[in-house]
Amino acid sequence: MGTKTADEAGAETGAETGAETKTDEEKVDVTKTDATDEVTAEAPGAEEDADDAEEFLAEDGAAAADASVGVGQGAGAVVSAALGFVSLTGSWIGTVAAQRESILGQMESSSSGTPSVAVQLKDTYGDPWQTTALWAGLFALTALVVGVVVLARPAFGSPARPQAAWIKSVSWAGVALGVIGLLLAVLKYTDALLGLPSAG
Repeated sequence: MGTKTADEAGAETGAETGAETKTDEEKVDVTKTDATDEVTAEAPGAEEDADDAEEFLAEDGAAAADASVGVGQGAGAVVSAALGFVSLTGSWIGTVAAQRESILGQMESSSSGTPSVAVQLKDTYGDPWQTTALWAGLFALTALVVGVVVLARPAFGSPARPQAAWIKSVSWAGVALGVIGLLLAVLKYTDALLGLPSAG
C-alpha cells in the first residue's frame, strides 16, 4: 500500500511540471505587463518633449521673421536719411539736369539773335536753378515718405513688438532732413531763395 506505482509517480511529476510551467508563464506575463506600463508611463514625457521641440521651432521661426522685419525697417531708415542728405547737398542727377538746361538755354539764346539780358539770365541761370530745385525736392519728398513709412510700420505689423531705438532715430533724421530739403527746394524753385539777379 505504501508503494506508488509508476503511473501514480508519473502523474505527480506531470502535475508538478505543469505547475512550474504555469508559474513561469505568469512570470513572463507579469514582466510583459510591467514593461508595457513603463512604456505607457514614458509616453507622456515623450509627448511633452515633442511639444517643447515644436514650440522651440515656432519661436525660432518667429525670431527669424522679426529679424527680417527689423532688417527691412533699418534699411528703410538709412535710405530715408541718405535721401534727405542728398536733397540738401545735391545729386549728380540734378547737376546733369541743370547743365543740360543751361546748354539748352544758351542754344535758344544764340538762335534768337541778340536776346535781352533778362532772357539770357533766365535761360542760362534761372531755368537750371529751378531744375536743380526740382530734383532736390523730389529727393526730399522721397526721404520724407520713406521715413514716415518706416516709423508707421509697427502699427500695421505687430504693435506688441517695439521698434529698435536706432531705427526710430535714423527714421526721424530722414524725416527732418526731408522736410528741410523740401522747404528749401520750394524756396529755390519760387525764386524766394537766391532768385534771379535784377537785369536793370
